[in-house]
Amino acid sequence: MPSDCWRLKLPRRRAANNQSIVARIREAGDRSLILIVDYFPISDAPASRATFRTRIASGEDVSRMIPVVNAAFAVETFLDGSRTDDDHIAEMMETGEFLLAEDSAGRILACVYVENRGERGYFGMLAVDPSAQGRGLGRDMVEAAENHCRRQGCGFMDITVLSLRVDLPPFYRKLGYVETATKGFETSRRLQDGLECHCIVMSKAL
Repeated sequence: MPSDCWRLKLPRRRAANNQSIVARIREAGDRSLILIVDYFPISDAPASRATFRTRIASGEDVSRMIPVVNAAFAVETFLDGSRTDDDHIAEMMETGEFLLAEDSAGRILACVYVENRGERGYFGMLAVDPSAQGRGLGRDMVEAAENHCRRQGCGFMDITVLSLRVDLPPFYRKLGYVETATKGFETSRRLQDGLECHCIVMSKAL
């Protein structure tokens, strides 16, 4: 007897992980419908995506950007000090721009540095406020950076990640980036004693 099979994944507050319920609904005639429902706890349900708008940052935004960047990069415990400060941001703004993501109240949720280097674009210092992470905002900011450079005529995008951030290459590979080179450790922050770190260049055709 032919049958159709549909699979749904729905949240349920009091269900054990990986619990499945199979229900067979017999219809008229010679067809049947098999419905497989996977239940998972509410805490495992995907977070809703953030609602935001993007714009180019100005000097007036710097003081609000710094806490977001430093909070996002606090995971880099292998480096001394904080990720950035007023002088560092001001210096970067002389050669490129920052894109901001703001919520409806004007709170900065994320930011990313973008720079036009002729045929190639570059983005770095991608930071998402910890309270807004897990909603796909990082991917959205990468897309915004790519679109920004694409509009300026760039055919490729380059990024640089630290080798000790082992979580980053897999993330960027999913977005189409591939490792293209390695280079020496480049940062003004001191690396903790006993550690080795280098930079990984990843690139993507736009």
